[in-house]
Amino acid sequence: MKKFLIALLFAPVLAFAAGAGIHLDKWPGSVSDKAALQNGAKLFVNYCMNCHGASYMRYKNLMDLGLTEQQVKENLMFASDKIGDLMSVAARHDEQKKWFGATPPDLTIVARARGEAGNAGAGADWLYTYLRTFYKDDKRPTGWNNLAFEAVGMPHVLWELQGTQVMNPETHKLELAIPGKMGQAEYDKSISDLVGFMVWMGEPQQEFRRKLGFIVLAFLALLFVVAYALKKEYWKDIH
Repeated sequence: MKKFLIALLFAPVLAFAAGAGIHLDKWPGSVSDKAALQNGAKLFVNYCMNCHGASYMRYKNLMDLGLTEQQVKENLMFASDKIGDLMSVAARHDEQKKWFGATPPDLTIVARARGEAGNAGAGADWLYTYLRTFYKDDKRPTGWNNLAFEAVGMPHVLWELQGTQVMNPETHKLELAIPGKMGQAEYDKSISDLVGFMVWMGEPQQEFRRKLGFIVLAFLALLFVVAYALKKEYWKDIH
């Protein structure tokens, strides 16, 4: 029963992230880079939150990225007046289902949900590949398709930045037909920042947890040395 309930919880996200069996490009980013996470937050708010929410996060959590409350309010809050509000979309779920055929999933934990056994690294690789492999497909209702998610229902909302890619029917590889505002390297870096932000959202305290883990291991190692020295001292006359 417990496994069934967990499956129901993650079903919308897993449906969004369908498309296994393809080669995934390695996400080159890191959640330690605060500047990259700040840029990723800006991209997320400007491009993703038109349809997708992050309703398990509050705007005030963005201050953990090194931003001030004023910076968050002026640059990252467009649909809310209070810094403590949840990062949710204004559109109702029933409206979104009517417009898109399905309710766009919440993206707070998409990286963790997509990763195998909660491995956010695998989820990051998928997201990094997915957001860079949209291509023009006139057979699709939105006019777009994706290598990582065949027959995807989501349009390419970042096409102005990346440009328009097409599938070469002979090589079956993507080619850039119409350049975007960004070159390939710049676009890839922006997507890396965006993915980094989504990875960070899934567990905002992961860097602290890792650092704390190293501190605990170091303490245990030191404690072992002290305990071993005491053991030798207490048992020296017996041995």
